Amino acid sequence: MRDLNEGNITQAVLSSLANMPEGRLRTIIVKLIQHLHAFAQETGLTEEEWKYGIDFLTETGHKCTETRQEFILLSDTLGLSQLVVAQSHRRPDSATEQTVFGPFHVPGAPEVPPHGADITNGAAGEPCFVFARVSTTGGEPIADALVDVWQADSDGYYDVQFAGWDLENASLRARLRTDDKGTLSVRTVYPRSYPIPTDGTVGLMLEAMHRHPMRPAHIHFMVQKPGFDTLVTHVFSDTDEYLDSDVVFGVRSSCIAQFLRHKAGIAPDGTTVNTAFYTMHCNLVLDTTPTA
Repeated sequence: MRDLNEGNITQAVLSSLANMPEGRLRTIIVKLIQHLHAFAQETGLTEEEWKYGIDFLTETGHKCTETRQEFILLSDTLGLSQLVVAQSHRRPDSATEQTVFGPFHVPGAPEVPPHGADITNGAAGEPCFVFARVSTTGGEPIADALVDVWQADSDGYYDVQFAGWDLENASLRARLRTDDKGTLSVRTVYPRSYPIPTDGTVGLMLEAMHRHPMRPAHIHFMVQKPGFDTLVTHVFSDTDEYLDSDVVFGVRSSCIAQFLRHKAGIAPDGTTVNTAFYTMHCNLVLDTTPTA
């Protein structure tokens, strides 16, 4: 492989894979090489720009911690996460649509009873009583489905963003199992729109693109049950101003619900609430596990 130039180097790199077995990995690597080289050629990428890109990715890695994934955030804000999610979970119109996982889910959240749990643990925000029903596309309830719930507080922060956080101090996140009717309910706080973290490389990128960093108000749900395709989704507030400009491109019509505001008084769980509070009902409809 001598005398390589911009006209023949792509084929030379592909030829170096001659001994690589056929299969999915080979397909991905071949396409990656082809598209990377085409990108560099089409844009006339300079050495300075290439170096800046390398430094950008290096700094993105440095920003990652056990509780923060800057690379996922980067993927989210470029629309790649939602693209991969959509093509990996094609479902009938009757099923709830898949959305991005996001960078703030934590495995092993506290498991609470299917009804009556208060998961706020001191988090700021107006009370919100959430009622969800998990069912099949035919409308049958799905009992004993494991449901992860997590969200930000009214200031736009997830519990993992606070110093000294651990699962013993979790707030606004929990795991529940649906009852025999496929239902569950929790007391949480009314979600608000909030900016994604902008103190890293993703923030620099958004500023350069002249894009805002806002996500519309939402609550995350992940629903798992053997025999069904795992659902990872959000439920968005139908009145939020950022529904049509979500920075991570995650809004889907089947994932929008009404958050109804009520005057202070008796809450759905029978307790007295001295401030205004909200209620939200949603249906989480699972599709069966896709077959190859």
